[in-house]
Amino acid sequence: MPALPSQAEVEKAVATAHHEEWAYVLAATTRVARDLDLAEDCVQDAYAQALVHWPSTGIPARPGGWLTTVATRRALEIQRRSGVLARKLPLLVVREEAEQDTADGYPDDRLRLIFTCCHPALARETQLALTLRLVAGLASAEVARALLVKETALQARITRAKKKIQQARIPYTVPGPEELPERVDAVLDVIHLVYVGGHTATDGPQLVRDGLSARAVELARMLDMLLPRRADVQGLLALLLLSEARRPARVDADGRLVLLEDQDRARWDRGLVDEGTALLRTALEHVPVHRHTVLAAIAAVHDEAPTWAATDWPQLLGLYDLLLARWPSPVVALNRAVAVSYTDGPEAALAIVEDLAAFPVLAAYPYAAATRADLLRRLGRRADAATAYREAALLTANAVEGRFLLERAAACEARP
Repeated sequence: MPALPSQAEVEKAVATAHHEEWAYVLAATTRVARDLDLAEDCVQDAYAQALVHWPSTGIPARPGGWLTTVATRRALEIQRRSGVLARKLPLLVVREEAEQDTADGYPDDRLRLIFTCCHPALARETQLALTLRLVAGLASAEVARALLVKETALQARITRAKKKIQQARIPYTVPGPEELPERVDAVLDVIHLVYVGGHTATDGPQLVRDGLSARAVELARMLDMLLPRRADVQGLLALLLLSEARRPARVDADGRLVLLEDQDRARWDRGLVDEGTALLRTALEHVPVHRHTVLAAIAAVHDEAPTWAATDWPQLLGLYDLLLARWPSPVVALNRAVAVSYTDGPEAALAIVEDLAAFPVLAAYPYAAATRADLLRRLGRRADAATAYREAALLTANAVEGRFLLERAAACEARP
């Protein structure tokens, strides 16, 4: 029987769990409690109980699971007590649970939580950071990579946001129908980032996190139910479906990454392509076209091409030009450079990519180094390409991506 941990070891384990698991535990508990304040209280209580119980029971193999179980049981216990109290007070009218679930129009409490956290008094970056931690259960480091910021900067941003919430007395309340329009754009960004985090995991041994991408698609569908016939919502849902359609072909039987140009298009989910394309057509009827709709149009061009060689690169370049005008960012400019490489050649694209290196946000972005590596390879500069591939491999924490990049580097080195 293993020795029980010391108090110092328990305190260290609790501190580590607080740093690494807090967001996941809070998000899971919030879905049960349906009340952010109650969830926070229950999670705090779970951490306190860990300090009391772990010295005598041992540190669990999965601290986050232990904490989640304790916190959610506490939330359910409080809810049951409230139900008993209500039954003892005949003058207190309590709606049936099903009524409570749908009375405010929200199809799911996770969507409630997103709208609740996307408070307009908070900066957009703060809304995204808070909501990704709560809803997606991403750790601080993962959120930082998703938002292309340093982890220390992210934590400082969240700390400032919490202070602002306290000082300005900003309530964490579920917004009513009249408050939704001013929050929708932030909610769209949150769901998109949740999908991106699942489509290519920020770290770990798998290329994708199926549960996370599926959650994003589900949230987008629920948002379309909540706000039907909104072009921006339809554009986002179309984007996710058209991207998700290609998932079955993104890795081979050995778990290796397969680039879009090499994918077996017969494995793509044509049902999702058709559904996404239909939504896109409807979304394009409304102006101005939302940025997620433009991204969906880019995905549709790829999905509609029968082969890689048949890809309509001039159309893609035009769409990226529109996207860059509506949503200027170094990442969009980097993606546009790929389209330039197939219309004007890799040398023209490489000049764009090297100019973009001046943006600090791309310094630790693995796809910037990977794009540069691919352009150098296509230009026959294999030694330089190998170096760039190895740089990209150092920047990614995804094992599948890292393996692919190192194999590309080795192939370039083998052929001088």
